[in-house]
Amino acid sequence: MYLLGSKLAFPDVNNANPDGIIAVGGDLSTERLLLAYKSGIFPWYNEGEPIVWYSPNPRMVLFPNQLKVSKSMRQILNKELFKVTYNQAFEKVIENCKSINREAQGEIGTWITDEMKTAYIKLHKLGIAKSVEVWQPIGSDQDDKYKLVGGLYGLEINTIFCGESMFSKVSNASKVAFISLVKNHHYTLIDCQVYNPHLASLGAEEISREEFMKIL
Repeated sequence: MYLLGSKLAFPDVNNANPDGIIAVGGDLSTERLLLAYKSGIFPWYNEGEPIVWYSPNPRMVLFPNQLKVSKSMRQILNKELFKVTYNQAFEKVIENCKSINREAQGEIGTWITDEMKTAYIKLHKLGIAKSVEVWQPIGSDQDDKYKLVGGLYGLEINTIFCGESMFSKVSNASKVAFISLVKNHHYTLIDCQVYNPHLASLGAEEISREEFMKIL
């Protein structure tokens, strides 16, 4: 494991430990984050801890042509119960991802620190970080009012979308966001980072770090 200083560099991903940790320290500057993602590395740490950088093996990814949409999800999409937008409410999406109650973690909040939130908002303003928003109508159709009920965000690195986090306040909202991202963009790969049963049900799979780096 490497301790990063002010120098803008990362060790080779093959130096990662068995948990996928490759380095600790550094900062979340735009330049360092872009170098990290382009090198197959991403930050993941808790508030009050030093920045920890990962390059896991295996890597969870989705090849767009492997997307699985169940019959029930197709019905939900066809009914147009939600409105989907892109890059219209990035800050609201990341704030919801940060604060949503995640039962699996047994607490409110996530690894998305205030520092990370600020860094990714800066990347969004540069056109690099992207979001998908899922909205649900409020009241009658004539009101044309919607509330944000789901979404996701990540970084666009060439033709790869590096997913960071998603949230859902109503059933299937995050699935709608993910499916819409895959179907309405021409990405060659969706990087899901680490195994997630929710994404596995949508067709994501684990591949070796070596294979991921070749694609990257």
